[in-house]
Amino acid sequence: MFVDEATITVFAGRGGDGVVAFRREKFAPRGGPSGGRGGRGGDVYLVADSNLSDLSYFLDHSILKAENGMPGQSNNKTGGSGKDLFIKVPVGVIVTIEPDGVFMADIVEDGQELLVAKGGIGGLGNQNFKNSRRQTPHIATSGQKGEKLKLRIELKLLADAGLVGMPNAGKSTLLGKISKAHPKIGDYPFTTLEPSLGVVTMPDWSRFTVADIPGLIEGASEGKGLGLEFLRHVERCRVLMYMVDLASENPIGTLEMLWNEIKLYSEETFNKPSIIVGNKTDLLDESYVDELQVFAAKRGITYLAISAMENQNLDKLANTLKQIIDKSPAPQTSVAQKLRLIAPKEFVEIKVEDGEFIINYEPLERIITATDLDSYDGRAFVERQLRRLGIEKKLRNMGANDGDTVIIGSMRFLLE
Repeated sequence: MFVDEATITVFAGRGGDGVVAFRREKFAPRGGPSGGRGGRGGDVYLVADSNLSDLSYFLDHSILKAENGMPGQSNNKTGGSGKDLFIKVPVGVIVTIEPDGVFMADIVEDGQELLVAKGGIGGLGNQNFKNSRRQTPHIATSGQKGEKLKLRIELKLLADAGLVGMPNAGKSTLLGKISKAHPKIGDYPFTTLEPSLGVVTMPDWSRFTVADIPGLIEGASEGKGLGLEFLRHVERCRVLMYMVDLASENPIGTLEMLWNEIKLYSEETFNKPSIIVGNKTDLLDESYVDELQVFAAKRGITYLAISAMENQNLDKLANTLKQIIDKSPAPQTSVAQKLRLIAPKEFVEIKVEDGEFIINYEPLERIITATDLDSYDGRAFVERQLRRLGIEKKLRNMGANDGDTVIIGSMRFLLE
């Protein structure tokens, strides 16, 4: 099954906790604090890989996590960093941040890496809190959480030329003949079941890619048939190849319909360099007059009549396509300038219940969890954080007095 849209949730690693430790050596009775800081949490990257053709991997892997950092150790040793997570995606994906659809990146280069979620930094060990007044601190902090993001990934096939035409125009047959690709084909009227890519190798060993886009019908730009589902893949092509069945009742009318649907979908896509290909010349008799050739000549558009089934004029078509492609600009990567507007700012929430003041603020809860509150240094450190964050002042403004109960996470304190 061809999958060209996926939504995934990525978690960068959490930083490791700092630790409280003291040197215990035979000849160093006053060894002092030696607790190291925690390791950095792993980052999450998207990596473009030209060997991938769709997003089916994410059907079973919608939640992906980088490694957490390791806690610090004694002897001033920093904990190990968590491994970064590299998620492979096909070339040609657009990445947006859900739920608001904020644009993050448009990746069109093989091997390109994009940082999408940054790991948390490690917590501080007690060695970081030693100073001339505090020789034996019993203080350590927890590691920060890594960023969490919900990403929408949309694939738009990246090809040099895109085959556009009605069902049964012969697009899949042509792609198979010039590139040895094997498009998945079903019953009429929608013969091609999913977009296919083929690589055309020229006599000088240069190459270009051709995408077979499932057949369009009138109204495809409005959602009729399968056209709207796959029209996005036309946007990436450098050149459009409009393929028309010469044995049909009205080849010119068919071409104009294809033009109209592409134009309604995207004016920019419609203005791309193009070529008109009339197919199935093997079904025409000698008296046939190719009105499509006259129509294209009047408008100065390159035209070729071929028979994909009988291999007629295919070499000339490949050479003509290569010349047009070489003159057409390749798509460029674009990345949002501000990618770090990801982690929401946390606010201090204080509410009063039954005369007790309840503080909801996760960073402070992490500090308390990782601090030795049985020690004077630990209690003093928490009090300094309350003052630094403006929480003590806010409590006083809300009417808190000495002796009132303050609850932070699972801990209860008396205000002094």
